[in-house]
Amino acid sequence: MDRTDLQRLTKEELIELVLRMQHPQKTSRTSSKPPSTDRKQRRDQAKPGGAKPGHEGHSRIISATPDEVVEHRPDQCSCCSAVLIANLPGETISIHEQIDLPEITPHVTQHWRLAVRCPACGKRAVAPVPDAAKGTPFGPRLHAVATYLKTFQALSYERLQAALADLFALTLSQGGLMNMLRRAQGRFAEGRAKAVAALRQAAVVASDETGVRIEGSNAYHWVFRCSEAVVHHASPTRGAIVVRTMMDGHRPEVWCSDRYSAQQGHADAHQTCLAHLARDVAYADEASADVLPSRLKLWLHRVFALAEGVATLAASILARKRRALEHSLDAILAAPTSCDLARDRQTKFRRARDQLLTFAHWSGLIDATNNACERALRPAVIQRKVTNGYRAMWAAEGEADIRTVVDTARLDPGTNAFNTILQTVST
Repeated sequence: MDRTDLQRLTKEELIELVLRMQHPQKTSRTSSKPPSTDRKQRRDQAKPGGAKPGHEGHSRIISATPDEVVEHRPDQCSCCSAVLIANLPGETISIHEQIDLPEITPHVTQHWRLAVRCPACGKRAVAPVPDAAKGTPFGPRLHAVATYLKTFQALSYERLQAALADLFALTLSQGGLMNMLRRAQGRFAEGRAKAVAALRQAAVVASDETGVRIEGSNAYHWVFRCSEAVVHHASPTRGAIVVRTMMDGHRPEVWCSDRYSAQQGHADAHQTCLAHLARDVAYADEASADVLPSRLKLWLHRVFALAEGVATLAASILARKRRALEHSLDAILAAPTSCDLARDRQTKFRRARDQLLTFAHWSGLIDATNNACERALRPAVIQRKVTNGYRAMWAAEGEADIRTVVDTARLDPGTNAFNTILQTVST
């Protein structure tokens, strides 16, 4: 906006512009902006790095199953210089490890189909075509490595081609890699179907979505989560039709999401993500001199404290704390305010009034935030930033199937993403 544009503004518009410029800039703490967009502190004002006071130190765990053990014994006494023979009993005083990776090269098995002439009748006998010649020349582990690097490390085809060549001396064309990934993705359809079936029986479902680029157009990556499954879904639309199609008539008892309209009305009860509201309130508290945002901020602190220990509280104590929070929120929402920003936050809380403390009615079964879904979406956001999206819908749908199977398996502690992929493509 230049001087000419400013001269065209009315007095009221100029006042509004000045007031808006006085508001602090939004950060990752006060909005949904990523931390990478935050203004960095000056070096002399930044917090010191390293471990904070009171942090308990951790060291690398010594392997319980080493591949090789080398004993280092003293050969003479440091006191009298006597020779110490090798069969003297000794005690271990320290263990030091050296870890390295072996050289990895492709294991190539050639199948030679032979023909021989029968010495009895003279007829030429030809061996049947081996099974190895009927499919792809690439084995399941190579399929798993390519799928893992492409999906979970966000490598482009060019970078994946270079990684396989540099690390494993394996030369593949980008077209060959695409065909390999497409074959591997087909193996995850059965696992996705099982995850969707579990989702359509769940009593509690959480959902979220983020934007992606598919075939050069704006599209969306959805995630649906319950206690037994995590389902990823690529769609060209952000509308409620995605939820209705995914749930196929199933209506859960509780739905957890943000306040986006397409996420509303899919269950008997709803838990609004309080983390989203907390960021809005944090910004209003910084930008406004009104006391109402501070009251909302303190109220949310009490709610988060209740959510943290909700599973350990007796039903009577939980009910009493919930009623106290409801009464104090009623007072905050009824308080008068002349600040537009505070009034806007007040209106948001009023609209979500019956969705704020649902977690307290379902002790230990519902989170007060939707952070689990946001964490499940984070790889899709990274993929969007690194590769700028998908060239084809089959790639987006196939990657969603892979993430569905792997993230569902990760609900069991100790599950390894690569092992899940290898097991899936090997079946």
